[in-house]
Amino acid sequence: MDDGQSTAQGSTADDSILTHSAAVYRSEIDVSIVDEKKLMWKVDLHVIPWLTILYLFSFLDRGSIGNAKLYNMDADLGLSDKQYLICLSMFFFPYALFEPASNVLMRRLKPSVWLSSMMFLWGITLHGIVKNYHGLLALRLLLGLTEAGLYPGVVYYISSWYKRSETGFRVAVFFSSATVAGAFSGLLAAGIAKMDRVGGRPGWAWIFILEGLATVLLSIASFWMVQDFPDNAKFLTEIERVYVIRRLQADSKYSASGEAFKRSYIWQSLKDWKTYVAMGLYMGFDGPLYAFSLFLPTIINQVGFSSRFGATRANLLSVPVYVWGCIMTCIIGYIGDRTGRRFHINVILFSVGLVAYIILLTSKAAALSYFAVYLAISAIYPIIPNSVAWVANNVEGTYKRSVTLGMAIGFGNINGAVTANIYRAEDRPWFRLGHGIVLMYIGIGLLSTIIFAAFLARENRLRDRRERDEVIDGVVNKYSHVRNGRYASVEDARLHKGDEWSGFRYTM
Repeated sequence: MDDGQSTAQGSTADDSILTHSAAVYRSEIDVSIVDEKKLMWKVDLHVIPWLTILYLFSFLDRGSIGNAKLYNMDADLGLSDKQYLICLSMFFFPYALFEPASNVLMRRLKPSVWLSSMMFLWGITLHGIVKNYHGLLALRLLLGLTEAGLYPGVVYYISSWYKRSETGFRVAVFFSSATVAGAFSGLLAAGIAKMDRVGGRPGWAWIFILEGLATVLLSIASFWMVQDFPDNAKFLTEIERVYVIRRLQADSKYSASGEAFKRSYIWQSLKDWKTYVAMGLYMGFDGPLYAFSLFLPTIINQVGFSSRFGATRANLLSVPVYVWGCIMTCIIGYIGDRTGRRFHINVILFSVGLVAYIILLTSKAAALSYFAVYLAISAIYPIIPNSVAWVANNVEGTYKRSVTLGMAIGFGNINGAVTANIYRAEDRPWFRLGHGIVLMYIGIGLLSTIIFAAFLARENRLRDRRERDEVIDGVVNKYSHVRNGRYASVEDARLHKGDEWSGFRYTM
């Protein structure tokens, strides 16, 4: 937003923002009786568990195709290896493209309605009754469209409830359900596959049918279980609501009390360098994530275990890998919040990922490759909530943050269409090409991490030197300059500029 716009609009469209902020963040309400620890525990219980369950089933539904393949889905549908890979890829195009718009829509509607509706729609994508390649292709497109808004929506939603020092662990707990899904899907698929020929349907079809039915039932309950944003959450009393809003605003989340939608907020995100560096960062971990989650059973199946134990044992051998990933994700999320050193954590994790895939690329021993898989999940999964929290914490403004997260996550996820095609049947058993491409993605993530941190540190130094000070009417400041904007008050500058306000400091 340019200087002229910021001045001209100060007394028009944004009057509603200032009024709404004052209505919620009310100084006349005494919140001294609120026990912060008990209140945040109450928030945790109402916000995090159900979201974790939703994402668990989201990952089960999208990843079950990998388990179904082990039980002859491709043979029953007459799929070539190329057709199977195309079906995997098609999921990611609508999934990635719809994510930015979905976040904006969720803010304008209600999380309880938006998230629950999406879940119901993806639950009724009936993969279990598909008859051929074209039917599977169409359903993968539909699944990608209906799941698109969940992950970026929930990340944005969590960042709207918690302080910057609290976000990482909550996102880690939420995201750990992806690792639980990986472990549980292997066990579940092994059990459901025993229903082979029940009702005349193959075992792989029952994997889709039963998981889809459970998703539909959960989506109906979600209309009541998913909570809305802090300024209108029904489980909070008025005093508790004010307290939550105040603590967020004290943590530089000035838009926490609600923000009227304006196109300029979207343009702020589109013009911000952080959006595009974040896209590279998300590319660096989302590509490896989908390669890992879609092909782990296949990789284990091909590196020496299949001849001895078969597909079911390969699925079961993936279970402890995901359990380890879940533990590491939660531990790293906790450390990130406690130390605030998300940049350093990312550098370490991406480096571990590089080591893991160098081993996978060069190994010809099944046991060594299996060990490297543990190293890989120790890096890939914990990186995601740490990076998500890092980006979300450094973007202020409700709508700006929603667009930035949507674009970064969307671009990251589109790379799933690439990595869904890199583990080809002709490259087995060691999949050198696939491992090499994942190694490249991890390198991109590490480079983006370094660039993101360097630019944040540079901007903080400029603000410490007062080179970003705005002109505030009635305030004498020898450092202020009109190029940084002119505003009626400091509060006005905060609300207009978000994280570009001179008093905002980026976290590392």
